[in-house]
Amino acid sequence: MKTSGFYAHRIETIYVLVGGVDEAGRGPVIGPMVLVLAVIDESKLGKLEELEVKDSKELSPERREELYPEIVKLLDDLVVVKILPAEIDAFVEGRGGLNELEALKTAQMVTQAKKRPEILYVDAPDPNPAKYVQRIERYLQDPPRIIAENGADAKYPIVSAASIVAKVERDREVKKIEERYGSFGTGYPHDDRTVHFLENLVQKNGGFPGIVRKSWSTAKRILERGTQRSILDW
Repeated sequence: MKTSGFYAHRIETIYVLVGGVDEAGRGPVIGPMVLVLAVIDESKLGKLEELEVKDSKELSPERREELYPEIVKLLDDLVVVKILPAEIDAFVEGRGGLNELEALKTAQMVTQAKKRPEILYVDAPDPNPAKYVQRIERYLQDPPRIIAENGADAKYPIVSAASIVAKVERDREVKKIEERYGSFGTGYPHDDRTVHFLENLVQKNGGFPGIVRKSWSTAKRILERGTQRSILDW
């Protein structure tokens, strides 16, 4: 005799690995640009939100340092890339510009990750995020699902986490530079202290050391003026 019964089937929730990419130091004329891929199991996103991560620019340096180890403990993988001025100059001067460089490095980080994300949120530097996604995908044989948006670091916690890590790593590199060369202000071209620092470098050394992005127009103008003065002095 056939009997009927109720069978309860346990449904398991399947979580995916989520990645976030952001950079620090894109605009300065001094120092490296730092790019970070943060990867976390989707099930832990709530814990990341509890840390109240946000765009690193909205946090004080002290708060970023406090959050840094807490973020790292939660992540399933972390890839940090420090791009030196010489490589930045090479792309700016003829290899597709900063957007192409960031797209290439983003793809390389995805490839290098021990825990490869299935969904990747990216803070897009390009005003056309869809175009930027295409840039990244060109460097990947099997790209994850990529969601690129302007201002993603203020919207997606995993991108905020990447933003904070990138800023802390960049600040640490800047500190090393200052310990060797002295204070140079913010490092941005519009900062008078930065401009004076660059002018002094040229006057003392006749050129720039490797910490300076020589492809930046500010650096080119200062170097040109310094060279002209040297000729006149001779």
